[in-house]
Amino acid sequence: MTIPETRPATPPTLVAAAHGTRDPGGPVVLEELLDQVRAQLPGVDVRIAYVDVIGPMLDEVLAEAGGAPVVVPMFLASGYHVRVDVPDAVETTGGRAVVTSALGPDDAVVAAVADRLREASGDELPDSVVLAAAGSSDESALGEVEAAAAKLSGLIDRDVVVGYITTATPTVEDAVESLRVAGHERVGIATYLLAPGLFLRRLDGMGADVVAPPIGVHPSVVDLVADRYRAAVGVPR
Repeated sequence: MTIPETRPATPPTLVAAAHGTRDPGGPVVLEELLDQVRAQLPGVDVRIAYVDVIGPMLDEVLAEAGGAPVVVPMFLASGYHVRVDVPDAVETTGGRAVVTSALGPDDAVVAAVADRLREASGDELPDSVVLAAAGSSDESALGEVEAAAAKLSGLIDRDVVVGYITTATPTVEDAVESLRVAGHERVGIATYLLAPGLFLRRLDGMGADVVAPPIGVHPSVVDLVADRYRAAVGVPR
């Protein structure tokens, strides 16, 4: 009697869905981050996809992926792209994919933001901090950014206010000025962005004493992406 060969099932593809930027540094940083995710998830096909500006687009990547892919939105708040663009891409490609929560405002993301601010600040943190985020017309997304600011304040024991780079108010520049008026001499910007891009370049002229770099490749975020995938497929860490 011949016993049929049993082959292990191919794990679902992980599709990291990001915004997209024409800044060549943005995709490089995301690929470096995903390389570390791949190291945590051996055997898993990990792909990048974008919802705007550059390709490959999310619907294209989902159409190529077999089985039921897991989409991890690489966003720090659940704005329009997470609530509309990602579900639309899933629906147009047959509805097979499982979509996890966005990365923010998870504690792991806020801890990474705090680390970048400490690295940029040297021996002493600023007296107060503006959490600089991409704006949104979605009130729930703005609420998530406010939640991240509150968490950051608790981590660094400083007053933290939110400033938006586009779309929403207050602007980063206005937020920095409000802290100056309130008597804070040394004001820092904590960058609530995952990777380099147009938004990051705008922060240097906002009047702060310290501008932290974007989160980039950070162990906490690598762990978070991998954990989002494991939870979606029911595999313990």
